[in-house]
Amino acid sequence: MAGYKETPRQKMISMMYLVLYTLLALNVSKEVLDAFLVVNESVESTNESLSDKIAANVAEFKLQNSLNSEKVGPYWEKAQQVVQHANNLVDYLQRLKFKLVEVAEQKDSAFIAQNYYYDSLVPDQFQGNKMLHKRFLLLRKVPNKDRYNDVTNFMLGNETKNKNEGEAYNMSKKMKIYRSYVIDVMGLNEKTGKVGLLTNEPWMHYENATGLKQNWEKHNFYYTILAADITILNKVIGETRIAEFDAINFLYSAISKKDYKFGNVEAKVIPKSTYVLRGNTYEAEVLVAAYDSLAKPIVRVLRGVDKITDKNSSRAKTIQGKGGLVKLEFAANVAGPKKYAGVIEMINPATNQTVKYNFNANYMVAAPSLTVAPLKMNVFYIGVENPLAISSPGLAASRIHPSITAGRLYKKDGNWAVMIKKKVPGNKVTISATAEIDNRRMLLGKAKFRLKRVPSPIAEVAGLTNGKIDKNTLLAAGAIIPSMKDFVFDLYFVITSYTFATIVNGDWVPKNVNGNRFTPEVLSILRKSARKQKIFFQNIQAKGPDGTLRSLNPISLEIK
Repeated sequence: MAGYKETPRQKMISMMYLVLYTLLALNVSKEVLDAFLVVNESVESTNESLSDKIAANVAEFKLQNSLNSEKVGPYWEKAQQVVQHANNLVDYLQRLKFKLVEVAEQKDSAFIAQNYYYDSLVPDQFQGNKMLHKRFLLLRKVPNKDRYNDVTNFMLGNETKNKNEGEAYNMSKKMKIYRSYVIDVMGLNEKTGKVGLLTNEPWMHYENATGLKQNWEKHNFYYTILAADITILNKVIGETRIAEFDAINFLYSAISKKDYKFGNVEAKVIPKSTYVLRGNTYEAEVLVAAYDSLAKPIVRVLRGVDKITDKNSSRAKTIQGKGGLVKLEFAANVAGPKKYAGVIEMINPATNQTVKYNFNANYMVAAPSLTVAPLKMNVFYIGVENPLAISSPGLAASRIHPSITAGRLYKKDGNWAVMIKKKVPGNKVTISATAEIDNRRMLLGKAKFRLKRVPSPIAEVAGLTNGKIDKNTLLAAGAIIPSMKDFVFDLYFVITSYTFATIVNGDWVPKNVNGNRFTPEVLSILRKSARKQKIFFQNIQAKGPDGTLRSLNPISLEIK
């Protein structure tokens, strides 16, 4: 490069510039990170919406199977297998997202789960009356979402030692297996079947920015930042759900119209929900299969029994149906398990005789409940933003209206946040929530939280509170820095004043300073300081985010 021999110092400077240029080239801007977060959240929202549609289709499929398992059964069994295969792949991808965050943050799984995930209840796909715990990643809260070295090594492996042994290669194998399974279920062509989940198929071609050929794994995960990796995994989850959706619809449509013509008439109870909040109304539809819309059934219903008998039939309530359908409504005033039984009476058009069809069902009445979960600490700190999640089983977030007894409660990043700027009597606040249910405003519950003052920071100079220090290091430090140790909130204290002191020629020389910087006078004294001279920073005052003035620890240093 140069036409002359470089000194060791010049070589080191050249190397430092080379490293600097490399870092600048690899730096990911905040705008790019924000774009990934927006895209990722949109993909996650789409995936959740698609999961809801799949659940609805599965519920309809299950209903038809319950009406005629002999004809619908074979298709229903395949549909359940499709759902199971899809859930297995999605569960693997969700665990992989968790592992990538763990790798990028270099923290254990317990720390990752506590700080960057939250749990929520969702309906079971096969049993809508049951709720399942589901874990959601809060990608915006992950500090190192622009890290790529560790996640690249994890996904692709060491290119020289264990080539093709990274997790991305295992992931592409699982994708290919599920894609082949769906194609087989739907009887599609391997190349032309629009199923998605394409990886290293023979007809696929991938290139890098310079036009060199790549495999699918390297094309997607080579030096890709964590935020992009999570977005790609959510995209694959979406493709998995789309393939699942298409396969279920294909199996459902494969049942011809004649498969819905039943040889036997059965009474069926279809509840709107078997999980009812106290004070609401239990709703269910009782239908008679295979009768046309002109049928007018009569239903007699009795609560608290398993069957209508000759002994209890006189106590049963009579309900007139219309179009083969009868709607049941029971007031849910007392919590606990409930049951009822009934009989449908219809005229057989062939014999003109009354035919009876018995039915029974169970449901649960539950008291309203409220879950308020702080996302960082189990207390609220005064003067800082305290994030939390608010939910109630069985209710959409949009229907929950929370309030707080002091301070401010507001929406933040899809969750909630609390800001309390001053002390509150008793150092406690209460969060309560109501919801609009059946045109009534109902109290869901309350949760109390303790208030704490933000802990004081540690005053440091060049990262030290005492001990020996090099004069040049002390001069380069130039200020007293308030440092928060092991505190999960992002907050800042401001040094308002301090007293600088030292001994010069046997005399105690104090200097009062405003702010945290070393003044020219202080710097002049430091430049003239001798070896083993004591330097003191005392009476250090700092103002916190809660507005209070704190006295911080003194700093005692000795010039090396």
